[in-house]
Amino acid sequence: MRGAIIGFGNVAAYGHVPGWRGRGDVELVAATDVRAEQRAECATHLPGARWYRSAEALLAEERLDFIDICTPPSSHAHLIHAGLERGLHVLCEKPLVRTLGELASVAARARASQRVLHAVHNWHHAPIVELASRLIADGEIGDVQRVIWHTLRSRPAVAGNGNGQNWRLDPEIAGGGVLSDHGWHVAYLIQRWLGVPPVSVSARLETRRHAAWRVEDTANVFLAFPAATADVFLTWAADERRNWARIEGASGHIELHDDVLVLLGGGTERRWACPPLSNGSHHPEWFGGVVDAFVAEVNGAAAAGGNLAEATLCLVIEALARESSRRGGETMAVPSAAGIGTVPEWP
Repeated sequence: MRGAIIGFGNVAAYGHVPGWRGRGDVELVAATDVRAEQRAECATHLPGARWYRSAEALLAEERLDFIDICTPPSSHAHLIHAGLERGLHVLCEKPLVRTLGELASVAARARASQRVLHAVHNWHHAPIVELASRLIADGEIGDVQRVIWHTLRSRPAVAGNGNGQNWRLDPEIAGGGVLSDHGWHVAYLIQRWLGVPPVSVSARLETRRHAAWRVEDTANVFLAFPAATADVFLTWAADERRNWARIEGASGHIELHDDVLVLLGGGTERRWACPPLSNGSHHPEWFGGVVDAFVAEVNGAAAAGGNLAEATLCLVIEALARESSRRGGETMAVPSAAGIGTVPEWP
C-alpha cells in the first residue's frame, strides 16, 4: 500500500514514522504540512518522500491507497472527507473529530465510499495495558465491577518546538482541554475492559491551576455500566507526571502503577515490571500495533468498523461529560444505541 502523511509535526516524525518504517507491505511516498519549515523534518525522518505545500496538492497529484492524518483536531473532519472522497483509506490521530455532527458526516462518507476510517488508539498497545487486557480476558479477576483511573500531568504535551502557542489550549482547535486529550484514551480502554457501553455519564470539569486557559485543566468523570462503574480523574494541574489505575473484579483486582502491574487474585500476588506508561508523549513503540490493526481492517483480516464504533462511543462519552458539567454534574443517560447521531449537539 502507498500512503502519505498529512501534518508532519512531532507525532508524525517521532511516533508514526517509526511505526511504519520497516514494513514490507507499506510505503510512505509523500508528506505535507502547512508549515514550510517542516520540509526539513520530513527529509530527515522520511527521506525519499515527496513534499507538498498543501494537502490539496498532495491528494490531487499522488497515487495513494491511504493517508495518515497527524494534524490538530480542528482540521480532521475536512481532511478525512478529502481522503475518502478520493477513495482512500484514512488513519487519523485522536480525537477523530471534535463534534458529533462531524462524526456523523465522516462516518456516512466512509460507509458510502466503502473505505476504512480508523482512529489512532495507541494506548491499547502499551505493554502494561496489553498485559492487563490479557489478564482480564483470561478471567484472572472475574467479571470487572469497577475501574478507577488517574492521569496526572503538570501541563499538556508540547506542540511544535514549544516556542509558539500550544494548540491544545485553544478550544476552537482542540475542542477541549484535558478531557479531549487524555479522556479519549481512557474511554476506549475502559470500553475494552468492560465489553459494553456505559448507561450514564456524569462529570465536573474545572480549571484548578491555569486560570488563563480557555480549556479545562481537570476533569472528574463517572461512568455507570450495567454491572460496573468507572471513576476517572484527569488533570494538567498536578505536581507530578504519573498514571495509576485499579481494575476490580469479582475475584481479584489489577493495579497499574505506571511501570508495575500488580495482580491480586486467588489469594496470591503477582507483579510484572513494564515500560512506564507516562514516559513521553509520542510512543513510537506503541504505534506498530495501530498499524497492524489498520492494515488488517483494510485487508479484511479484521472486523470492519470496530475501531470506528469505539471512537464513536469515545466522542459520545465526551459530549455527555461536557453537558453534564455544564448542568452542574447532572447524570446524563447514554442512548441505548450509543451510536452516531443519537446524542444531541447542545449549544
